[in-house]
Amino acid sequence: MLYYLFQYLDQYFDIPGAGVFRYISFRAVGAIIISLVITIVFGKKLIEFLRKKQVGETIRDLGLEGEKAKQGTPTMGGLIIIASILIPTLLLAKIDNIYIILMMVATVWLGIVGFLDDYIKVFLKNKEGLKGRSKVIGQIGIGLIVGLTLYFHPDVKIREYQSQNLELHVGPDEPFAQRLDNIANVSFGYQDVKSAITTIPFLKNNELDYSDFGKIAGYDFTWLVYVLVVIFIITAVSNGANITDGIDGLAAGTSAIIGFTLGVMAYISGNTIFSEYLGIMYIPNSGELVIFCSAFVGACVGFLWYNTYPAQVFMGDTGSLAIGGIIATLALSIRKELLIPILCGIFLVENLSVMIQVAYFKYTKKKYGEGRRIFKMSPLHHHYQKSGFAEPKIVTRFWIVGLMLAAVTLGTLKLR
Repeated sequence: MLYYLFQYLDQYFDIPGAGVFRYISFRAVGAIIISLVITIVFGKKLIEFLRKKQVGETIRDLGLEGEKAKQGTPTMGGLIIIASILIPTLLLAKIDNIYIILMMVATVWLGIVGFLDDYIKVFLKNKEGLKGRSKVIGQIGIGLIVGLTLYFHPDVKIREYQSQNLELHVGPDEPFAQRLDNIANVSFGYQDVKSAITTIPFLKNNELDYSDFGKIAGYDFTWLVYVLVVIFIITAVSNGANITDGIDGLAAGTSAIIGFTLGVMAYISGNTIFSEYLGIMYIPNSGELVIFCSAFVGACVGFLWYNTYPAQVFMGDTGSLAIGGIIATLALSIRKELLIPILCGIFLVENLSVMIQVAYFKYTKKKYGEGRRIFKMSPLHHHYQKSGFAEPKIVTRFWIVGLMLAAVTLGTLKLR
């Protein structure tokens, strides 16, 4: 909203300084600052409110060191994360931008799904929370919205540059051979087109077209293939973030690193100069996502003020499901979803550790009559807790791994 206000003031009243709101970099810095202020200042008030309402976490006895001290710690802190993302975005971004609209819808949608889960656990005293089937339906729902919007919306395009050979004449009597020598291959403009193309990391010809997999027996099912991929990615990443949120500061810190990386890639993808220099896909209007990414990073970092060990508040499913959905939708919007296994490697490993543990336990129980385990406990961070590592050390080392994965992800811009 402030963007439109200052644009009006600059256009009609020529107020000094109003023009800076045209720059994404200025608004991105503003989004981080506002997000941090909201999280840190109002986060304390939210914690006090949650304590008064006795909205405390119910801790299962897993035999982990220090878990009893966390009993009753306020949860549903994801509410302040969501507010700290949406308010700066509404103030500073172009809210008629389709990518911004999509990000806000995904944030609110999965925030509501997570809120319902937390509400059932805390207020209805049902430790199971929202039924798994209901949660999956919620994830599929937002997957359908994101997938169909990105595939069909007329404003979601990529830019294709065209060139043609132009014959340059030196003079009317120039010999034909000389004319051939003067033919130059010059840029002939561009065209913004609808396309189901995404980016493949590490390859020189790094574009994958979903339509190559969607055309069957003369019929085009590309939209269906794409939507199914989107649903899978959003479900997997949101569950990964949810599982990662198991010890103080782990999910928020890891997500801040991922959000910053996606912000850099959104800026490059939405900038004609940088995208051309790096030889990557230019996506018109996607640069506005930098504002959202900045607010997201500010919200995650600000939340760490109260969520680092020993945590004063937990984000709950309200925050973790929303964070995972945001990351997935961001990656899909800038067509970098195939980088998710690298960038979100922490989420992936946490997810896999649970799947491997459960599968191996069932297999050994069937074969030997007694279930066996690969890890001392899953998800993976609990394995390290059982191994005697302190929470802060586990979180810090996971952050370091996350930074390394982010560096590799950014390196794919040139390593092809």
